[in-house]
This record gives sequence, structure tokens and C-alpha cells, in this order.
Amino acid sequence: MAQNQSLFPAIGNLAVKADEAPNVEPTPGSADQVEDKVVQEVQSLCMSCREQGVTRLMLTTIPYFREVIVMSFRCEHCGATNNEIQSAGTIQMEGTIYTARILTRSDLDRQIVRSPSCEIIIPELDLTLPPTSRGQLTTVEGLIRDIYSDLVGDQPLRRIQDPDGYATIQALLDKLKAILGDTDDDEEDAETKPAEKDAPLPAFTLKLDDPAGNSWIEFIGSMSDPKWNMRQYRRTLEQNVALGLISADDAAAATESPQTLKEGDEITTDAVTDDEVFVFHGHCSSCGHPLDTMMKKVSIPYFKDILIMSTNCDRCGYRDNEVKSGSAISEKGKKITLKVEDREDLSRDILKSETAGLSIPEIDLVLQHGTLGGRFTTLEGILNQVYEELTNKVFAQGDASNASDKVDFETFLKHLKEVKNVERPFTVILDDPLANSYVQNLYAPDPDPNMTIELYERTWEQNEELGLNDIKVEGYEEDAAKEAAQTAEQ
Repeated sequence: MAQNQSLFPAIGNLAVKADEAPNVEPTPGSADQVEDKVVQEVQSLCMSCREQGVTRLMLTTIPYFREVIVMSFRCEHCGATNNEIQSAGTIQMEGTIYTARILTRSDLDRQIVRSPSCEIIIPELDLTLPPTSRGQLTTVEGLIRDIYSDLVGDQPLRRIQDPDGYATIQALLDKLKAILGDTDDDEEDAETKPAEKDAPLPAFTLKLDDPAGNSWIEFIGSMSDPKWNMRQYRRTLEQNVALGLISADDAAAATESPQTLKEGDEITTDAVTDDEVFVFHGHCSSCGHPLDTMMKKVSIPYFKDILIMSTNCDRCGYRDNEVKSGSAISEKGKKITLKVEDREDLSRDILKSETAGLSIPEIDLVLQHGTLGGRFTTLEGILNQVYEELTNKVFAQGDASNASDKVDFETFLKHLKEVKNVERPFTVILDDPLANSYVQNLYAPDPDPNMTIELYERTWEQNEELGLNDIKVEGYEEDAAKEAAQTAEQ
């Protein structure tokens, strides 16, 4: 960690270092020159005029995000420039999808970190930007202006060669201009015009889908920002091949037909016991290497049976632990409310299923349903995980962030730290529409005075999201017979 801090100092420390740098330059090529120089300069070929330009490199750490390399190229001969950003960290274990609803002009100031593997989608405009060859550090407004500039440049030629394409793209340009609030094509004049931060604009959704997990959209205030959402997902083999994590040959081996039962293999219909550990052979979703997944049934006292699955790849270090319910789907949802007053409550076992949401009203912390997946840990463990996720990944600094946003986020982290250290009483609410979540009752089998459990009827929307409205457990034989008859007639 100390090595990372020396190679990638915080951007604020770099500014101080540049101000305090001595006027006398170190000897060219010496170690002092490499260490003391904030920005490294490298001679590079200009792709526009084929003359020599200069690329400037700065290794730094973006607060609440991760290490990055900021690069800037300029050619003094033709004036060509190019700026980009690259992640200096490792590819994350899971891909991420960040979604932000842009409703007012203040939302255009949300900062964006876009890695080369990130795909940007704006559904309302039917616009998809595929992964590029370079990363980008910008704002929502900067991204929209870049899209506008790229499209408007070829419109005169497109108007002659492809009238239909010209009309389609012109309609998109008109929508982009309405979002930016420009009244003419002069972007400099448009940027100087005052605009109210809370002024409404044509609403749209901005989605960043990055299999590498190195992209980001800024939230405002805290993760309870109602216009912001983050979701993690497991990469496919195709995505791992595109990222260069595995070779095409390993991917082909991983997608071969699964093993079939051979002569002598034993099939059992006996019930699964608590002492039995099942082993499933498969391939690592990250590197394609053969691995085993262990599964064991665990009976939680005064709750129900659960299935714990663990996967560990010896080749790439990929690990995954999941918790699944071993019982039938509950007829009602469950809401568990726990009042935490001392450190003893942090040792309570907690089972958070993949469908449960978690919230702490005192600090405005809201984890939407499905966030963090299924976890079987302690209350202290899940609070530490939330704090680490925020401090390592959250990006709430930069030119576009105003002082109040920074103060709000720092205050939120301070309150979260106080909560996880039980420096103040707080309430944990675990809401699971499938009732597969659990918090340990320290007074079992008697009621816990600090914990209340409420059963509720699921709404139609919750059943639709869980896929329960389409489940049919009675009369399906007749439907299957009708479908078979229709297929035979065709």
C-alpha cells in the first residue's frame, strides 16, 4: 500500500509538490529527476502530421476512487491535442452497471469516469456508444457535448450522400441541443450563458456498462440518491476474452458440453444431510480454468435450512460465496427491524439473501434489493463491507463537484463510521420480499426486545420483479398437452 502511495500520490499532494519544487532541475536521467518531476514527458509521434509531439503523464489517485494515469498529448507543429485517462488498478472481480437519471441542469455536473471497456447507453435517445480505445474523465455535460461535436461535423456531407441518415441524426442533434440548452451552434456562447442549476431539462437516463468494473457515475450526497443506482454482475466468458483475461482456447474449453453420467456412476435420491458436502465440477467464469464448487446445507436454529456454496479458483484467485434458501417460496415478505445500542449487537449473525434490501434511516443509508448479493456474515461484517465499498469506489471530488456535495459525502462517511463502531445508537432494517433473510435472536426462543419482525403481503410489482406472477403450479399438465398438440398440428 505504501508503494502505491509513493507511485500514485493524491492529486492534492501533487499540486503541493509542484508548488514547492525547486527551480534548479535535477541532472537529466537521474533518479531524483524521475522522483521529483510531477509530470513525466515522453516524445510521441503525432498521428495527424507525423511530426514529434509531447505526451505528458501524471500518476495520481482520485479521492474515493482508485489509482489512474492521466495522459495529455500536444503537437506544437499542427496543434493536435488528445487527453485520456486509464485505470492503473486491476480489473475488478465483477462488472458494474451505473445508472443515473438526468432531470435538472445540476445533474449535468455529475462526473464520469469511463474506462476503455465501458459501453454508454441512453435509452430515450436510442443511443449506444460502444467501448473505445481510450478512457475519459468528464462530466455528463462534457459527454453530451462530445457526442454532439462528433455527429455535427459530418452533417453537411451526410446531407448530400445519405439524406435519410442526415434526417435521423439531425433529429438526435436537436434533442442533444435541447438537453444542453444551446440556442445556436456556438458552443462557447452557450457555455457562458447563465443557467439555473435546478432548471428542468428533457429527462433521460445515462447508463454505464463496464465489464472491467473501472467506470463510475457520481452520486449526489450519498448512495441514497434516488436518481443514482449501481449494480454488479458476473462477467461472461465472452467478456473475459474481450478484456484479455483468458484466451479464446480456454474459453472454448470452458463452453464444451458438460460431463455426462458414465457407467458405474451412482445416483442417489436420499435426502441431503447437514454433514454432507457436495462437489460440482465446472469452469471458472473469470479464467475458464477447471474448478470445484462446494455446497453444504446448514440449518439455522429458529429459522430454516439454507444452502451455502463456495467457489475458489487456484489459478486466478477468483472467489465467490453465495447463500440460497433451501425452503419453498414464502407466501409473505418479511421486514426485520433491529435497534442497535451496544457492540454486542455487532456479533449477531445476519443472513442477507440476494433479494433483500438494507437501510439505516439515521444516516440515510439505503441498499436497494439485490445489492451485495446473498451474504451470511455478522452485522459488523456487513457494515464494514459497505464502508469499504464506499471509501474505495466512491468518487465525489473534482472540478464539477461543488463544496456542499463534498461536505455532505464526507459527513455521510463520518456517520457511517460512527455507526459501524457503535458510537451512536442506530436502526437496521432488513426488507426481504421472499422472507429468506435472518438476524440472530440473542434471546431465542424468547422474543428479542430490540428486534421486531413484520410479515406483509407482497405487491403485484414485487411478484412481477421476482417472476412469481408467471409461475403456475396447478393445471400446467393441461397447458403442456395443448402446446404439444399445437406443435404437432404445425
